[in-house]
Amino acid sequence: MLLPLVLAALAGTPPAVSAPVSNLRYELTFTRQTAATRTLTVRTRLDVTGPGDVLLSLPSWTPGAYEVSNFARWVSDFGAKAGEKALRWDKLDYDTWRIRPEGAKALEVSFTYTADTLDNAMAWSRPDFLMVNGTNVFLYPEGRSLAFPATVTVVTEPEWKIATGMAPAGAARTYGEKNFHDLVDMPFFIGAIDYDSAQVGGVTARLATYPAGTLGGQAREAFWADYKKLFAPQAAAFADTPYKTYTTMMLFEGSAGGSALEHQNSHVGVYTPEGIGQEWVTSVTAHEMVHAYNVKRLRPAEMTPYRYDVAQPTPWLWVSEGITDYYADLVLVRAGIIDSAGFLEATGGKIANVANVPAVALEDASLSTWIHPTDGTGYIYYPKGSLAGFLLDLMIRDASDNRHSLDHVMAELYRTTYKAGRGFTGADWWGAVSRAAGGKAFAFFERCCIDGREPFPYDSVLALGGLALVTDSMRVPRIGINAQSDSAGVVINQLVPGGAAEEAGLRPGDRLLEIGGISATAPDVFDQFRTKYAGAAEGSPLPFKVQRDGKELTVAGTIRFATIRQQRLTFAENPSAKALRVRQGLLTGTTAR
Repeated sequence: MLLPLVLAALAGTPPAVSAPVSNLRYELTFTRQTAATRTLTVRTRLDVTGPGDVLLSLPSWTPGAYEVSNFARWVSDFGAKAGEKALRWDKLDYDTWRIRPEGAKALEVSFTYTADTLDNAMAWSRPDFLMVNGTNVFLYPEGRSLAFPATVTVVTEPEWKIATGMAPAGAARTYGEKNFHDLVDMPFFIGAIDYDSAQVGGVTARLATYPAGTLGGQAREAFWADYKKLFAPQAAAFADTPYKTYTTMMLFEGSAGGSALEHQNSHVGVYTPEGIGQEWVTSVTAHEMVHAYNVKRLRPAEMTPYRYDVAQPTPWLWVSEGITDYYADLVLVRAGIIDSAGFLEATGGKIANVANVPAVALEDASLSTWIHPTDGTGYIYYPKGSLAGFLLDLMIRDASDNRHSLDHVMAELYRTTYKAGRGFTGADWWGAVSRAAGGKAFAFFERCCIDGREPFPYDSVLALGGLALVTDSMRVPRIGINAQSDSAGVVINQLVPGGAAEEAGLRPGDRLLEIGGISATAPDVFDQFRTKYAGAAEGSPLPFKVQRDGKELTVAGTIRFATIRQQRLTFAENPSAKALRVRQGLLTGTTAR
């Protein structure tokens, strides 16, 4: 929808606006018959309450997935009718349909949507299952207020189950929300799923998983036990519980790692089955649950309210995503799921991650994610933003003698911006940080480490919490590549001169399938490689299996070692009593009274 807006602006004419409509009712049909073609049928019924053409648009992106996806590309068989009479329609732009009502007061629009993309922001199906996001399928009237109520009815097989955060609306398998923002923020799992619920501190916690039986038995019980522990630390940090129900939807498919996407009272995670029982899945779950506070409610002004027709870049993703990731670690340690050593290990891993990519300002990285830079910085605002939150927390606790913390900053902004119906600004953020620290100024930290690319002042700030970075040197086997992972393996972007990969004759663009007999799709392939060959002799054989120009090749290589210096976060020797108070407060979520 960007092109018509630009053309309209150049021509001096106002953007197009739909005829007024009301009483929107959506219907999703997913049955064994539609599943056979990996599709669902979408119907939108509405009343026309004024003159003009009805302009209906489909969102072009899903909040939380910072990329324009143009969901209209998966639409086919579009049609519009009034009763049994077909109505004329055409495209106003690539994701807006213009329908000529011809005096009709009630319309029905229908289309087929292809559900074949395994991604948290997309729609994906199997013969007995559908995952779909509201942004994929729910049309809205162009140029009109999105504060309209609507209902969604799901037509599916009688024995199939439905999981969603949407509220029931009376009739069987019918749900409703008070506005379009809420409506599209409620994904669905439909089909042969495992589904459980339990009361946790006044919240109905739900767990829906597919394929049925994949997360079962002791593994399911263990996850449930940890899942229920995640709610209280979040509520304590933000001084609120913003939902009555929370639904975690987990899809176990594929062989490469996992990711998840947040929604206001639910989230969808797509994981390799190898992740079952692994701590990192619980960590991702904690991250997405914290998002119910930070992003879905507390949000930068540039993204408030959401628009669905254009990108909404902001320099604040280091707060929205990075500090959310910091709180995921805090939630895990405060809930007793990991201990202090686990917290230090997770934080130290982020320090190492940041050290291994080009220096980039957090504000720049936040903005650039929309274009997916290929230099390794595309998502660095996650770990680097987490570390910024960690350092700010230590500085606030130190300046206030542990009377205040980053928790107070988040709770204040939640109360004064989200609760007031607006997004936060830079003045809001740094003002709250300064107030929590008793008036301490943070201009230097903002200039050097948020807007700037200077290294974080680890040594001085970590000491405030009785912590220290220790550097270890070691000889490790190295492949010598800069690569990008996806569900099909590892694609080489660059070769390190003199490295094992270059010596073997590998090339940029090669897709690694195996490295020394280890599948490149394994989520910990490089850790496995280092463990397997740690005791090998320099020059030992190292076979690579790659895909090049559509053909599989086995390439002979040799082991090459490199000396690396690795930093780890540890408890400092002989910390002050104040530093111990700061550290204990951070790990437990407590402050001095």
